[in-house]
Amino acid sequence: MEYGLKGAAALEPRNWKQALGRGFRCTCPQCGQGRMFASFLKVAPACDSCGERLDGHRADDMPAYITITIVGHIIVGLNLFFERTAEWPMWWHMVLWPVLTIIMTLLIMQPVKGALVGYQWALRMHGFDPEGDIHEIRSAAKP
Repeated sequence: MEYGLKGAAALEPRNWKQALGRGFRCTCPQCGQGRMFASFLKVAPACDSCGERLDGHRADDMPAYITITIVGHIIVGLNLFFERTAEWPMWWHMVLWPVLTIIMTLLIMQPVKGALVGYQWALRMHGFDPEGDIHEIRSAAKP
């Protein structure tokens, strides 16, 4: 797959696996040193180490969908396993599984979003595309 500007020199391909891993560690996908997040789920406008712009992402609801899928598979599997193998009282199930679900969700939401932003950066998607976002609404008349 060739990345590049029309009529310009081809851009270097980015290592998407490395960017995904760096994003999962919540660091800049380019340098791996700077922090990706300004707060819990708010992506910093730029890397504080190398200056790479990070505000071009469009993660939207995808991190939540991925988190729900991961946590749901783990919690449902554990719940079914312990329901068949242990004789716990119902109140124990009603306390354990919701608390465990909330804790797991909070623990993996930020790394999942970081990995998604890193992946978008590596593939030059959305605001990371030097040619501009193909989904951006462009006005025909310029002021």
